[in-house]
Amino acid sequence: MAMDDDTGSCSSRPVGSSAKQPRHHRQKLEAYHEVLRRVQEWNYEEANLPGFDDQLWHHFDRLPARYAFDVNVERVEDVLTHKRLLTLAKDPAKGPVFEIRPVQVNSASNSNYWDPSVKDDAQSLANHIGKHSVHPPPTFGSSHNLEALAQANRIYTGVEGSDANSNNFLSRPMHEITFSTIDRPKLLAELTSLLSDIGLNIQEAHAFSTTDGYSLDVFVVDGWSQEGIEDLKITLESQILKTKDKLVPTQPLQALVDQRSTVTDPLPGFVDIPNDGVDVWEINSKQLKVGDKVAAGSFGDLYKGTYCSQEVAVKVLKPEHVNADMLREFSQEVFIMRKIRHKNVVQFIGACTQSPNLCIVTEFMSRGSLYDFLHKQKGKFDLPTLLKVAIDASRGMNYLHQNNIIHRDLKTANLLMDENKVVKVADFGVARVQAQSGVMTAETGTYRWMAPEVIEHQAYNHKADIFSFGILLWELLTGELPYSQLTPLQAAVGVVQKGIRPAIPNDAHPKLAALLWKCWQQDPTLRPNFSEIIQILQDIAKEVGPKQGT
Repeated sequence: MAMDDDTGSCSSRPVGSSAKQPRHHRQKLEAYHEVLRRVQEWNYEEANLPGFDDQLWHHFDRLPARYAFDVNVERVEDVLTHKRLLTLAKDPAKGPVFEIRPVQVNSASNSNYWDPSVKDDAQSLANHIGKHSVHPPPTFGSSHNLEALAQANRIYTGVEGSDANSNNFLSRPMHEITFSTIDRPKLLAELTSLLSDIGLNIQEAHAFSTTDGYSLDVFVVDGWSQEGIEDLKITLESQILKTKDKLVPTQPLQALVDQRSTVTDPLPGFVDIPNDGVDVWEINSKQLKVGDKVAAGSFGDLYKGTYCSQEVAVKVLKPEHVNADMLREFSQEVFIMRKIRHKNVVQFIGACTQSPNLCIVTEFMSRGSLYDFLHKQKGKFDLPTLLKVAIDASRGMNYLHQNNIIHRDLKTANLLMDENKVVKVADFGVARVQAQSGVMTAETGTYRWMAPEVIEHQAYNHKADIFSFGILLWELLTGELPYSQLTPLQAAVGVVQKGIRPAIPNDAHPKLAALLWKCWQQDPTLRPNFSEIIQILQDIAKEVGPKQGT
């Protein structure tokens, strides 16, 4: 029986594919059918188990479509391992369950490279492995991403262009470690810390969450000096026992699933936002007219509208996704935005806090985000314009920091431009007033722009915004997406463990290049403040002069 959605609510396997089905569903079908064919042809034991076909489909259907798209269907045993681990993870007493196997990633120029053209039966594959004495590739076979990580590391360490170094990096033995457990916030960070604590370097990572509340996390690591994997298993089991309280939730799975529910959670009829008696922010919904949608997000949509005849932007939360956590973020955003007034910060006008019609109303920025300009419209900035844009953003951020507000998600998507080409900082959904201790902890922001201390869940302060600013300044300079050859998760791993940074163009202004290096120093105390950044940018602007023809 074919399925029409991605919920996994039906266990019967599909019998075919149709062009009318969603693309993600067709991807799952194709991977499922190919794995099933190989399991049956290669006479795996599982193929003879009652209901195996349905169980295999359920495995693919409960995971995101990108799992089916990325998984190496030639590695049938890996898919079966994932299925088995997810089943074992249902027993909370077992803690995170895991599997380790040696893998090898070779460059295309290496004669021992794993050859996918070998006849795809088990015996031929075994013969090929024995003949070349090489381990199979990682499950997701993304050696191009590992090569990109190696290349990024060489650029940062100053050894770019060495083919020998590249081959050494790619051909050395590695291990693939696959975890499964009950899914929960910050689990990925805790697993990466666990691997780091036993001396392993993460070279690639793939994280998946199932529709029924479990995780499947696959890491390709190196750094284990011993040839066998038994000692590594023992060491990993010992480390898991030490951190069991962190890695294994004390609540049963159903409680965690119930907490995530967006339908049955009892929600208040209104959002309680702190009021100091100074101002009023509640919008009269009768005077708010919502027009065309201009952007869509996972939990809310952005519309163009009018309020009291003024052109405005209206961020509307989707009622079906509203839960207690979202209400807290909504409350925090309103609380922060109502207190800030600066020409380089998007102006807050008001909010509707009556459920289910929750929305935040701000001034409308007609030219949209810098991210859209760079990556969708393929726009470019000349140096004088770039400096003006960067100075505008720096002034807005300096104002926030002077008021003890950390943005925590500074990126080009959150820098907007109005009709007069004035750039303003926007989107305070994850912004926070800095704690009195001077440090904060939480996973927030977007990996490509995120500071290493935030990625690692260490204590951090306003200097995390400085790192993000350095990345977006590089983005303005090059017009490229940071670490475009890497997935966001791979970029995060590279930033923390390899110290990688984007490659600064050779023709960049020397003072601008020096500023980039200062902003993305690993040690936050070495990064400048925004007041210093403004001065540096203004000095460069004076040196460069105005744009020709203006």
